[in-house]
Amino acid sequence: MGRRVEGDGMPKDAAVEEFAGLVRALKARDGRSYEALGRRLSVSASTLHRYCSGATVPEEFAVVDRLALLCGADEKERRALEAAWTEADRARRRAASPAPMPVPAAPESNPEPSAPEPGPGPAPDGSAPDPSAADPSAPEAPRARPRRGAPAPLLVAAAVALVVLALAAALLGHPTRTASAPAPASTAPGRTAAPLPFTWSIGSQLWEGGCGHTYLVNRAPRAVAPPPVAADSGAWAGTHGAVHGGEALVRITVQGRSPSDAVVLHALHVRVVDRAAPLPWNAYRMDNGCGGAVTPRHFTVDLDRPRPLARPVDGLDASGAEVRKIPAVSFPYKVTSSDPEELLVSARTAGCDCRWYLELEWSAGGRTGTVRITDGGKPFRTSGTRGRPAYVHDSAEGRWITDSDSGQTG
Repeated sequence: MGRRVEGDGMPKDAAVEEFAGLVRALKARDGRSYEALGRRLSVSASTLHRYCSGATVPEEFAVVDRLALLCGADEKERRALEAAWTEADRARRRAASPAPMPVPAAPESNPEPSAPEPGPGPAPDGSAPDPSAADPSAPEAPRARPRRGAPAPLLVAAAVALVVLALAAALLGHPTRTASAPAPASTAPGRTAAPLPFTWSIGSQLWEGGCGHTYLVNRAPRAVAPPPVAADSGAWAGTHGAVHGGEALVRITVQGRSPSDAVVLHALHVRVVDRAAPLPWNAYRMDNGCGGAVTPRHFTVDLDRPRPLARPVDGLDASGAEVRKIPAVSFPYKVTSSDPEELLVSARTAGCDCRWYLELEWSAGGRTGTVRITDGGKPFRTSGTRGRPAYVHDSAEGRWITDSDSGQTG
């Protein structure tokens, strides 16, 4: 993939430029301002501008697909846009990936790769001796001693037993549902479950207003990289083993498959599967200057309550010159292919290391069901930060400093 250098000396990937060009073309076709389109897409005007300029690639295709639908793109254009976004996202992830930590190379099981791997039994033809056996100076490998008798059959029997036990455990246990294979609606015996009448995706590495967030990291400040831009927060958090500190924001985007047959979303439930004492780790704030943001369909969850509930609250539109309140709207909602819905869940805790997931109830065409919303098949995780050492990044000095050194509090 080609890269060229901009005037500021920063390399720009050709895939990102191609994707940005398609987004600009959609925006130009529609004719509305960045602010007006951003409000419909639930993103700030500045964020949409960064998509069009190629300064940022969205973490999810859903927001770009909604833009395509708003601007009247047909199915062929949407497929081309998704392919361009896929390549641009790969380029973004490559650029955002930090230098890997040095890992010692694994010892080679066979120091002579060119030699064929011997089988578990004796050679089928005794006239073809093992090349290593012809050299008396070559060390004898353990697998070159097939005349021990019982160990090989015993190992085979043990492996078979382990496979049988694993299959039995899988059949008796309860498989974990992931975002790519959500829990289907219940069906009668003998009937095949129909596909969901809608698609959904999540964003689980979001920052308040696109700029403010706290992570707990089990590392000293000198071993923590500078804060990333919000679009690269997932890679940064994964590299550092970070856990959301105090609050986790989860965005759920739901879109119907049909332009006319609506899917009704009835309720959103919160399930806490584990509570432990808050993590005794350092807290690192990602604050780096906030821009405008849109937060419609906003729900808050108090994970410290015995039975947490997702409560609708007013959202805010700060993408324009003035901050505008977006009144809270409770369930139910309706979604189609041309009218998707975006739900933003803010899950907070002060007193626990909580693992939790969401369940979304729906109905469509006489069918009902519940989809389990998880973080890639695992529960979401949020831990309190009370009493933990808190750090902010001093960009001038290029290091993490404490709140007291920076003058910040809280």
